Amino acid sequence: MVSWSSLTLLGLTLLSKASAVILQNGQVRETNFPNTRIDPSGYSFKTYPANSTEISYKGRWDSKYVSWWSAPGIKFGYTGQTVAISFGNLTTDGVLVGYRIGGLDWTFTNITAGATHLLVSPEYPGAKLTAPINPWTFELRVSNWAYGIQINAVHVAAGEKLIKIPDFNRRIEVIGDSLASGMYTSYESMSSWAYGLGEGLGNTEYSVTAYPGICVADQDCWGNPRGQSHQWFYTSDTGGRAYQIHGENPEPWDFSKHPAADIVVINIGTNDHNTHNNVSTEDYIDALTKLVQGVHGKWPKAQVIVMSLWLGFYQSGNTYLPNAPQGWVNEIAQMVRWFNSDDYLRNPTVYDGVTKKTTKLKVKGKDKPFVHLFNTTGILQHNDIAPQWHPTDVGAIKVASHLQQFIRNTFGWEFYATGPEVYHETLYWNDESEY
Repeated sequence: MVSWSSLTLLGLTLLSKASAVILQNGQVRETNFPNTRIDPSGYSFKTYPANSTEISYKGRWDSKYVSWWSAPGIKFGYTGQTVAISFGNLTTDGVLVGYRIGGLDWTFTNITAGATHLLVSPEYPGAKLTAPINPWTFELRVSNWAYGIQINAVHVAAGEKLIKIPDFNRRIEVIGDSLASGMYTSYESMSSWAYGLGEGLGNTEYSVTAYPGICVADQDCWGNPRGQSHQWFYTSDTGGRAYQIHGENPEPWDFSKHPAADIVVINIGTNDHNTHNNVSTEDYIDALTKLVQGVHGKWPKAQVIVMSLWLGFYQSGNTYLPNAPQGWVNEIAQMVRWFNSDDYLRNPTVYDGVTKKTTKLKVKGKDKPFVHLFNTTGILQHNDIAPQWHPTDVGAIKVASHLQQFIRNTFGWEFYATGPEVYHETLYWNDESEY
């Protein structure tokens, strides 16, 4: 859901505002991000190009090794105590990224387009520690939903090497809008509930295909020219950066070259519900149905979780009540029931957002139920919603935590994140016994 008056104005200023400023309740939070840019000519490196098999790309990246959508990243193992990355000119200048080694805390730094950044050195905290599992792992994530990086090369110290880290055997995908992409949370994508869900489950590959202002209906919404029932099938998002790089011909996402998700979480509709975008109930449910059919067509074995919508709160007398209506509650539930009914399961149909074709899914006998409804009612209270209608940092943590428990109870997924930091700068405590 968005609350700005003009996404067009936002798009015009987007590339000039990739700064390190973090606002907390309207005040600038003190930050101390290191300047990691270096002149690589002064170093002796062993260099790996962007297409090296040792580098694992997380989320969606195009054929030019440019990142898209929310919280994309890279991961690899390495020997030695040095990691540097050269970024291409298609990097958003000044974009803030988070990176870490092993399971230590995230470090953040601003990236310069076309430059090389030394991210790990012998002086980096923990670089000289003994890894419990060899080799050390390095992970980097883009902290914003509209900015991106381009990988040109990865460097380690001369005589050292990169090592391919096998993927985890569980995969989850989140499809959504600004609520999932982390808009207005402290570290944006890296403070979102969608990121927290994937990272917090542990031992799970995750991808967040979400962008602010986008509808599921395939129409213009807040400056996004296409909806998720179309754009989910493409590598890039619907922002101005995508148009600058790909023009009118974005790259379709090649599902055949990437492992299928086991679970897909869909949380979208707040922009459709906004009267500004003039999406009817029928158009919304039709587009949401096509998106679910699209997921089922690309990943027939995936389980789909459709989340109910939340639309904020208003003060009523001496308390707060949720805005009504809560967002097509009955219609979403009816759609979920239809997907799990005999009518659909005996003749399942799937949708392709590129060809715009709906076809029958070939199954032996009867398809199995695969759509689940996650009711968000009661998870967030008015103080979990920021003034611009998006979850606060704490609100995002609550949504992620409830979803994790729902997934464990529904699918038997255990939690494996037992130590590594998930959300940065949420270590609040009181150690004063007398106050």
